[in-house]
Amino acid sequence: MSDNGQLDLSSTRDVLQPGGLSSPHQAMRMGTFPPIADYAYLSDCEVGALVAPSGNVEWMCPPRFDAPSAFGALLDRDAGRFRLGPADVEVPASRRYLPGTMILETTWMTRTGWLVVYDFLAIGPWHHEEERELKHRRAPSDYEAEDCIVRIATCVQGLIDLTMECAPQFDFAERAGHWDYTGPAYKQALATADDYPLKLLLNTSMRVGFEGRLAGARTALRENQSAFASLSWSDSRRSPGTVEDAYEWMHRTANFWREWLNQGTFPDHRWRSYLERSAMALKGLSYSPTGAVIAAPTTSLPREPGGERNWDSRYVFLRDAALTLWALYSLDFDWEADDFFYFLADQADRDGSLRNIYRVTGEGDLEERILPQLAGYDGSRPVRVGNAAYEYVQHDVWGAVLDAAYLHARTRDKLPERVWPIVRRQVEQAAESWREPDRGIWALRGEPQHYTSSKAMCWCACDRGARVAELREQMDLAERWQNAADEIREDVLANALDDRGVFTMHYDTADLDASVLLLPLSRFLPPDDYRIRNTVFAVADELTENGVVLRHHPHGTQPRHEIASGEAFIACSFWLVSAFAAIGEHDRARALCERMLAHASPLGLYAEHLDPYSGRHLGNFPNAFTHLAQINAVLRVIRIEQLQETSRVTSPTHATRR
Repeated sequence: MSDNGQLDLSSTRDVLQPGGLSSPHQAMRMGTFPPIADYAYLSDCEVGALVAPSGNVEWMCPPRFDAPSAFGALLDRDAGRFRLGPADVEVPASRRYLPGTMILETTWMTRTGWLVVYDFLAIGPWHHEEERELKHRRAPSDYEAEDCIVRIATCVQGLIDLTMECAPQFDFAERAGHWDYTGPAYKQALATADDYPLKLLLNTSMRVGFEGRLAGARTALRENQSAFASLSWSDSRRSPGTVEDAYEWMHRTANFWREWLNQGTFPDHRWRSYLERSAMALKGLSYSPTGAVIAAPTTSLPREPGGERNWDSRYVFLRDAALTLWALYSLDFDWEADDFFYFLADQADRDGSLRNIYRVTGEGDLEERILPQLAGYDGSRPVRVGNAAYEYVQHDVWGAVLDAAYLHARTRDKLPERVWPIVRRQVEQAAESWREPDRGIWALRGEPQHYTSSKAMCWCACDRGARVAELREQMDLAERWQNAADEIREDVLANALDDRGVFTMHYDTADLDASVLLLPLSRFLPPDDYRIRNTVFAVADELTENGVVLRHHPHGTQPRHEIASGEAFIACSFWLVSAFAAIGEHDRARALCERMLAHASPLGLYAEHLDPYSGRHLGNFPNAFTHLAQINAVLRVIRIEQLQETSRVTSPTHATRR
């Protein structure tokens, strides 16, 4: 209303203008950051990309996950982006993955028509038939990454004003990209930076022009007309040449994902789609040339808005090893599980020792440094690359590796000969070092402590080592390692329990930590043991904030609700689901599982953290540790439901009624 009480039509017209003062589209302009959960994730199993709802590719690090970024708007709005979409609309009508794939479909409604855009990192048939592809260390499959991101836009009704904008900024925005035409016309261009090896070839059906570091194009599409744009980065720079080629590449990519998914086994259950999406997320976080599985494709997404705890997760964390193998074997993805296991074997030094973090190639150090040129996601600084935790001593690594080795051996009734020295060295290290303090499963940057979960994982290393030795009929080793496991367990029972019979975070403290939920999952004690039950109930009662489990009690002078978000690892809530299932609290397990599944992103993905009050996803995204814990929890609850249904159907009462 105006001051005189009349309806102010001018303000109404202003609202309706694209980007007007109150336009819902204005919030999505490049000056602001979308919620982390609103990003879509694309992968070709060598490179990952995050696509914002606006259609901007805001994160991509070719030619591999842990390379410097070429598009980095996720961490600084001027650090590079790539958009194909309608000219005057930045909020889509809908987004989804094509079923069974990691191909993103975005539908747009404009004032004049409807547009559908498909985005994917292309995967095609293996084409190195006359030469070796030197980065591959595992046996190649029938498919390989095309080293190309492809975007296709089709007008499905009316008229669409389509724009393409591509502005790469190389080496985490330290090197400005500049463009040159590579052919006689306007449809192909090359982005380069001075003294930088990566080059990006833009191929499109649109006519491209340059405005400084931006390559842009604009065209009108009518009903059933399409346009495409692609960027490639390999030496061969393979890319589609026409719209028809682009659609053919999309069909090949869809075939890869669907054929891969068909190799798995998924229960016929209402939660099946969650398992399928998590399985594809894990596959999309794998680096197929070596079999590595990274923790996340991003760096420095904050655990708390505006906070400083921003870390680089684009590496392989051995902490995840056993969960990764368990999830893959449980879903019958044996090839991927074996490849990851042999990646672990590749990393062992000559004496069989392992670090806790590796690059996807297993090579090079991970020296941590700060990138001052990047402003950070929503102002969260510093932005870090590398990870200083690779130098930390984390005793849980031995248990993770031995549990992985035992899983591998149990599925085959044997352990490969080349792996045995590695297994033996890990068990011996656990048996020699378990009495020493470490940084714990969370790699906390304080003084080392005698963390309960680390001691339990040393027990796991010795216990699983003894079982593997039995498989090899080396009974003397099996007995010695089992004795070490028994000694570790007695020490934990003597030092890590409070007066209530609850396992604490570490020796000499009464604080709780969600990592003790791994004790029933690793079978440290029987699930009906009163100390296990007391611990699970204590975590549920005392570490839960607004229905979400914190990893431990937050300390500080700020209000609890302000600091709790930085401690709410989503995996911890799924651990509690699994622990409830293990101790027979089936109704509580099912209820919490349903609650946590409802927190999935609109596209079915999870970050590392969750704000317990707003439900906002925080931390690096998507996060393998979370998806691994989710698969474990969901399968446990489904198995319980299936057993209950089988029991109901076969019960005498049910049979009489029939």
